[in-house]
Amino acid sequence: MSEPTVAFGGGPGGPQGPGNGGPQGPGPVAPQPRKKRRAGRLVAAATGVVLLAGASAAGGAAIYAAMEDDGPVTSNTGTTLDKPVSSSQTTSDVMAAAEAVLPATVKINVTGSGESGTGTGVVISENGTILTNNHVIEAAADGGSITVAFNDGTNAKARIVGRDVATDVAVIQAEDVDDLPTATLGNSKDVKVGQTVVAIGSPFGLESTVTTGIVSALNRPVSPGDGSGSGGTTTTFPAIQTDAAINPGNSGGPLVDIQGNVIGINSAINTGGNGNGSVGLGFAIPINLVNSVASQILDGKTVEHAQIGVQVSNATSEDQVTTTGAEISEVSAGSAGEKAGLKAGDIVTKVDGNPISSNGALVATVRGYRPGDTIDLTVLRDGKTRNISVKLGSDNGAAAKAQD
Repeated sequence: MSEPTVAFGGGPGGPQGPGNGGPQGPGPVAPQPRKKRRAGRLVAAATGVVLLAGASAAGGAAIYAAMEDDGPVTSNTGTTLDKPVSSSQTTSDVMAAAEAVLPATVKINVTGSGESGTGTGVVISENGTILTNNHVIEAAADGGSITVAFNDGTNAKARIVGRDVATDVAVIQAEDVDDLPTATLGNSKDVKVGQTVVAIGSPFGLESTVTTGIVSALNRPVSPGDGSGSGGTTTTFPAIQTDAAINPGNSGGPLVDIQGNVIGINSAINTGGNGNGSVGLGFAIPINLVNSVASQILDGKTVEHAQIGVQVSNATSEDQVTTTGAEISEVSAGSAGEKAGLKAGDIVTKVDGNPISSNGALVATVRGYRPGDTIDLTVLRDGKTRNISVKLGSDNGAAAKAQD
């Protein structure tokens, strides 16, 4: 049985690149090198997730606004066309949330390394500090270019402040801007399954697009693309899962609660193996994890990630198919795991009471914590269950990559 496909949710090299889909101009043209457009790195993960990549398009919001006039067109036909348009509609919670965050949501256009694409970002400072995904801007990391399109129709060049492959978080800085509207960051620990959420971004290059849905799961272990970034670093995070429509180009954009607080950064979708569009399985990086990584980047530090210091594999039941936890095969000397008394052969089944069904689930869950945090593991050893507290160590930034 083939697994569904999971891909990153926006960035260079989607099914269409900027400007794709139109005539190139009159008259014969000499052959020119063509930019490579990646369709998104596929994953061999339990969730089968893909990174979302987008194509550029005309400014939909600006065009729509330009089409509006001072009132309805009326006639003398004696029909309902003569009646004034009702304006009694009240503002819904979704509308209010969208209105709060749209001004702080930007479209990001990226070129570099023979690739081009679009994604989304969230403004967090009046002078143009923007959160997005690493996979959205990584093509520009080696001499490429980044342009940011703001909600009011203005544009600015941007540079990379820092990026973290392991969590797919990046920070960029727009140049020569000020007095920008900013987004309010929420607390992803308060997120509940079933609550209404709103996703904002630039799917297939259509900026300022708003979709809505619910949180359908929490702490979903997600390893988008082929499961690794540059330098062999694994991209894994404990995702907020949503059925809000997220498509190529949405990556880096905000997932917000009904109060308009950003609770996650959209990063990946499960395509079900049927192309690159939404099938109602989208994944966002929890904003608390984004905040932790971005704060380290902005402080000029090398990003550190929490770790136990163990090697793990899937533990399975007698059928050799059903996963029952994460089995420890090796405990590193001097690690947090060794200090806590973990041993090879232990099977971790819960972290702080949350079920752990696979090795990927353990890695993703731990990555959601900070070095120095203490977690409680439920461990099966020699057929008996025991609880072990672990004060998490740090990878000392070995898996991170940041650049000025």
